[in-house]
Amino acid sequence: MKLGTNDIGSVYLGTNAVQKVYLGTNLVWSASTYAYLLDDYSGAAAAYSLRKLRSGYSGSAIKVRRSSDNTEQDIGFVDNELDTSTLATFCSGTDGFVKTWYDQSGNGNDATQTTAADQPKIVSSGSVITENGKPSVQFDGSNDGLDFSRLQNIETLCAVAYSTRPSFPSIVIRDNTSLDLRGLFMRKDPTVWNMQQIQSFPRTSSYLINSNDSYLMYIMTNGTNSQYSLNGDADSLVAETNKISSNQIGKYHNQPENFNLQGGLKELIFWDSDQSSNRTGIETNINDFYSIY
Repeated sequence: MKLGTNDIGSVYLGTNAVQKVYLGTNLVWSASTYAYLLDDYSGAAAAYSLRKLRSGYSGSAIKVRRSSDNTEQDIGFVDNELDTSTLATFCSGTDGFVKTWYDQSGNGNDATQTTAADQPKIVSSGSVITENGKPSVQFDGSNDGLDFSRLQNIETLCAVAYSTRPSFPSIVIRDNTSLDLRGLFMRKDPTVWNMQQIQSFPRTSSYLINSNDSYLMYIMTNGTNSQYSLNGDADSLVAETNKISSNQIGKYHNQPENFNLQGGLKELIFWDSDQSSNRTGIETNINDFYSIY
C-alpha cells in the first residue's frame, strides 16, 4: 500500500501498531514479516538474486531481452520478489533472456552478457521459468554465462542452484584468470555429491543430488580454515590457505562445454569476510524464503 508514491511501512491506531488494513472485506495491507538478508548480514561484496536482499536497494533485479524483437527492459520487484507479471507481459508469448543481473550489494558489480546467444533464459514461450515455485535463471549447459568484475579474497559464498546435467559436473562460478580448475561445481553421481574446486579442496561428505532440485550451498574459506555446508548440513573445519576468487557465473571459460552450468540459479552472494558466526542465520533466511530443505 502506498501514500502517494511512498510505500507504507507501519500503520498505527493511536499508539498501537496495526498489523492489517482492510477495505471492506479485502485485505489491502499487512505488516511485513519479510527479512532482508543483507540488512541482517551486511557487507556483501556482490549479491545477485531474484528476490530483494536489502531494504535500501532501489534498483531492478534483472535486465531482460525478449527474443521477438530484441527489446530490453529492466524488471524490478513486487512485494520483495521478482515482478513476474511485468516480466511475462513484456515477453508476451516469446522467450526472455537475462542480459544483466544487477548487484544488490551497493558495489555496482553487475553480472552481464552482451552476446545474445550466450544469455541465460528466464522466460520460455511467455512463461516465467520456475523451480519449486520460485523464478530461476536457466543456463543451457552450452554457452550461457554472465561476467562481472573479478572478486578476490572472498571468504564466504552462498548459492541457491540446481543442476539437470546427468553426470558431468556443472560450474556455478568460475575464475577465468586462473589456470587450474577454480570454481564451484555441482555434480550428480551415483554415490557422491561434489561441491569441489573452490581452489583445490573437495567437500569431505558424500551426498546424492537430484536433478531439478535446488540446493543451498555455503562455503567459507578464511585463509586458515574452510568449511562447506549443503542444505544446512556443515562439514567440520579443515585447514585451507586459499580464498575464493571469481568473475564468471555459469560458464567454464575456454574449457569443454560439458562443464558449463546446465540448470538454474536463483541467488548468489559473496562476502569478503568470514561469516562463520552467521552461517546458521544466513541459511535460515535463505531456506525460509526458498523452502529448500
